[in-house]
Amino acid sequence: MRQNLRYIIPILIPLLILLLPASAFPLEGLTVIQQRVIAIFLLAALCWVMEPIPIYATSVVIIVLELLLLSDKSLYLFRLDQGQPHFGNLMSYSEIMATFASPIIMLFLGGFFLAMAATKYRLDVNLARVLLKPFGHQPKYVMFGLMLITAIFSMFMSNTATTAMMLSILAPVITLFSAKDPGKIAFALCIPVAANIGGIGTPIGTPPNAIALKYLTGENLITFGEWMFFGVPFVAVLLVFAWWLINKLYPATQQSIELTIQGKFLKTPKAITVYVTFAVTIILWLMGSMHGMNSYTVALIPVAIFSLTGIINKEDLKKISWDVLWLVSGGIALGLALDKTGLAKLVVHSIPFDIFSPYVVLLGAAILCLLMANFMSHTATANLLMPIMAALGTSMVSLTPLGGEVTLILVVTFAASLGMSLPISTPPNALAHATGHVESNQMARVGVIIGVVGVLLSFVMIWGLQVIDHI
Repeated sequence: MRQNLRYIIPILIPLLILLLPASAFPLEGLTVIQQRVIAIFLLAALCWVMEPIPIYATSVVIIVLELLLLSDKSLYLFRLDQGQPHFGNLMSYSEIMATFASPIIMLFLGGFFLAMAATKYRLDVNLARVLLKPFGHQPKYVMFGLMLITAIFSMFMSNTATTAMMLSILAPVITLFSAKDPGKIAFALCIPVAANIGGIGTPIGTPPNAIALKYLTGENLITFGEWMFFGVPFVAVLLVFAWWLINKLYPATQQSIELTIQGKFLKTPKAITVYVTFAVTIILWLMGSMHGMNSYTVALIPVAIFSLTGIINKEDLKKISWDVLWLVSGGIALGLALDKTGLAKLVVHSIPFDIFSPYVVLLGAAILCLLMANFMSHTATANLLMPIMAALGTSMVSLTPLGGEVTLILVVTFAASLGMSLPISTPPNALAHATGHVESNQMARVGVIIGVVGVLLSFVMIWGLQVIDHI
């Protein structure tokens, strides 16, 4: 029966919401269209939490339901009261469909192309080999080297792909530890932790960052380089703390370990094209204000070059994480519906947030996001919370001295990426748990502490940015 509830509840509750009279909601002036958005929002939330269908499929369902129930080209039956005050405003069907090709999706696509080319031409493994040399043979320093490289790779590659690669490099090393050596746990745990933290450093490092960018436009615009200006120091500080914590909790008893990574840099024309394109793309991303192109435009350069030269062929295209792109596009569509129908604004204005201290609101939003991100997809968490936080940020006057909308969005974004307490919290955690060297309680012990410290650190970072702004 419990298994069946996973399928029944996500259908039953949204249906009930659609059938209720508008007076049943504690929202004054709720329109028919807004009521339909509430039903779609709840359907998305329940499907993302209970997972009766794959999470990317939920995103596709959101877009289709918006086209059928909310768009100006929806079923005639659903537009009968159009023009009446109680009905609300229909959305443009082309705006809803455009979420599949949003600039955010193009940014991620560029990141995927770079990561695939780097893996295909062994740039990632060879960089790891070169970068690990200075860290010697002492376990704690080798572990720091591994964490540093994993975090750097995670800024530009999929966290999951980075973790899979680093764990395969690490597999023969872990076997060198004796069965009861805590160092075995430390080494298996350090990789997913570093991958989760590293993704925070760039807009393409993790989907919640890309979703945040959707709301950081106009006068709140944050470029690729500006994001790294505060993202990389945040990652650096949290990474050092995570390294210290893992060493403290699981100190290795073995005195020396040997990492042997085979390989050399390829010198073929295609490999050199990959190296040059990788370097040029990152430089262009970092120097956005100097050449006038935004990060979305730059992201399509590697897509064009690698397609043109055959570095990425049609077989490689099948390996792209299309599910991630669909998941993000569904979130963008959900945010669009909440914004364009005026529901997000209505909800925010109906709750007296102004009676609370802005610090309480920021802390509450961060804790809520952190808790949700531990039990469900980070991307789904960001998709659900970001549009509401964006509306709250613009309407809450007391938040203005603290940075308003930008501060709230950044706090929630960072909290979404810091949910890493359980094997189900992130794909890197699941991969590390699958090695059999880390137990759930060991992962939770480290993940909870890093999550809480990370949220507190994000407040310090945002306070620092405010100080710099006022100088």
